[in-house]
Amino acid sequence: MNWDALEAEFDAWRAAKLTVPFWWRDDDAVDDTPALRRLLDVSERINIPAHIAVIPAKFSPSLTPILSENRSLIPIVHGYAHQSHADVGEKNCEFSKGRLLSDVSAELKAGFSTLSNALGDGLAPLFVPPWNRFDAGFLHVLQGVGYKGISTFTPRQNRWATDGLEQVNTHVDPIDWRGSRSLVNQKIILNHTVMSLRDRRLGVADNSEPFGFLTHHLVHDEAIWAFSEQFLERFAAGPVRLWTAWEL
Repeated sequence: MNWDALEAEFDAWRAAKLTVPFWWRDDDAVDDTPALRRLLDVSERINIPAHIAVIPAKFSPSLTPILSENRSLIPIVHGYAHQSHADVGEKNCEFSKGRLLSDVSAELKAGFSTLSNALGDGLAPLFVPPWNRFDAGFLHVLQGVGYKGISTFTPRQNRWATDGLEQVNTHVDPIDWRGSRSLVNQKIILNHTVMSLRDRRLGVADNSEPFGFLTHHLVHDEAIWAFSEQFLERFAAGPVRLWTAWEL
């Protein structure tokens, strides 16, 4: 794999005396699995904390020790049941426009309560909607429950999703969800990453938003694991300031 373009971009950041705020999010945790243990090993060896988005309604008590005892894993909340309520013909969305406010409020409160009771102060106040979709009409409920941030995918349009609720998205996903479900062509991922970083360095894009790498440990094959580890290693050695949800 040729990382020259990324390293050249990092050199340009160093020359400009700039740093990239960077974070790692991993979705769909439900249990203490070999895949999660592998992710923990990568996180500890590379020294980049992984934000573990946990599905409350599918939460297994076996997750409590691994998330409570390892500071390199930062638990956050991933929807409620990861069940789509979108209308026929619409993209999957758990908290879609047509749902009753009372039902949405009940699920959001129950999800936060479930994980807060299990993980205590170890639960960071960041909400990740399944499929990275959430109807804006329900944002005030998140803020009222106790969340301080929401995370989806692609660059944010505004820093604040609503009053008191910061938008902190992810920007690189190595999985080819609509095709092979293995690794996206590496050149495509790296070109996208380099162009995104260049835009930030030149002031065309918002560099105050942490640049996010998104993984899904339960569905990784060896190609995805290998690329993800190398990608994270490059960023760990780059002109980077690590961001965590505790800054919300």
